[in-house]
Amino acid sequence: MTNKYDIVTAMDLCVDFLVWGGDIIPEFGQKEKIIGDYLLELGGSSSIFACQCAKLNLKTAGIGVLGEDFFGEIVLDKLRKAGVIVDYVRVEKGKKTGVGVAICKENDRAILTYPGTIDEVRAGDVLQVLNNVNARHLHIGSYYLTQRLQPHYKEIVKKAKEKGMTISLDTNWDPAEQWEGGVLDILPYIDIFFPNENELLGITKKNNIRAAVEFLQDKTKIIAVKKGRDGAEVYKGKEHYEMPGLNVEVADTVGAGDNFDAGFVFGFLHGYDLKTCLKAGIICGSSSTQKSGGIAGQISYEKLKEMI
Repeated sequence: MTNKYDIVTAMDLCVDFLVWGGDIIPEFGQKEKIIGDYLLELGGSSSIFACQCAKLNLKTAGIGVLGEDFFGEIVLDKLRKAGVIVDYVRVEKGKKTGVGVAICKENDRAILTYPGTIDEVRAGDVLQVLNNVNARHLHIGSYYLTQRLQPHYKEIVKKAKEKGMTISLDTNWDPAEQWEGGVLDILPYIDIFFPNENELLGITKKNNIRAAVEFLQDKTKIIAVKKGRDGAEVYKGKEHYEMPGLNVEVADTVGAGDNFDAGFVFGFLHGYDLKTCLKAGIICGSSSTQKSGGIAGQISYEKLKEMI
C-alpha cells in the first residue's frame, strides 16, 4: 500500500448558492425582491472539512461523485486548489451535481438542498478505499443526507478500526427531524463526535446539553458541542472545557462547524491536549466566518500554529 493519507472522508459534493442582504425572505404571488449580494461556492459538510484539513497540511483524500455539468467542474476546481486529493472522485454522465441554496442572516440561515450526486457515494466506494490505502483518520459528515451509506456505516467504521484508524462524526441536520438512522449504534466506534447543540438534543431526545452529554458519555470518547456565536464545549470523561468564539466581524456562518471539525481533528492528530484541540477548532471555525461561503475564510497551517 503506497497511498498514505492523514484523513479520508466520503464527501457530500455540491455547490452552495448563498444570498444575503436586503429583504431576503421570499414571497409567493410572483413578488420580486432585491437582495444585497450572492455567491456561488463549494458546498457540502465533508467537502468543506476536507478543504480546511488540506490547507492545514493534512494529506486529505476525498471520495465522491459529481455530475458531468458546470457545477461539477466548479467543485473539482475548488477541491484541487485547496489541495484535496481527488483520485477517488468520479464524474457520472446523466447525473446532476447537488446544490444547496442558503438564505443567510448574520447569525443564522435557511437552506434548501437538491441532493443530486450528494447521495451517490456507495459503501463499496468507501470500503475499497479503506482496503487499499493507509490512512490515520476517517471523517464522516452529512450522516442524514447520505442515505445510501447510512445502512452500511457500521461495516465502514468496523473496517476503519481494523485498519487502526481513528474516526470522527458530524451528523449535520436531519431534514426529516427523526434523528434515528443508527447513529447510536456506531457511536461506540467514534473517537470524536461533533454535533451542534440542536443536533445533540435531537439525537439524544434530551432538553439540555448536560443531560445529553451524560446520556452519551459511555457511548463515545470525545463529544465536542458547537454552539454558534457562543463558541463550543468539549467533554472527555471527567474533562470539560468551554471556549467562546473569536471576536471577529462575521460575513456569514456557512461552513463554520465543518471548519471547527477540521481544526479540532488537526489538533487531535498532532497529539494536542483536549483544551488545545478545542482552541484549534474555535480558531478555524471563527476564522471561516469572516468571508462568505465555507472555504474562502479558511486559514493556513502557518496562521493556525501562530494563533495557537
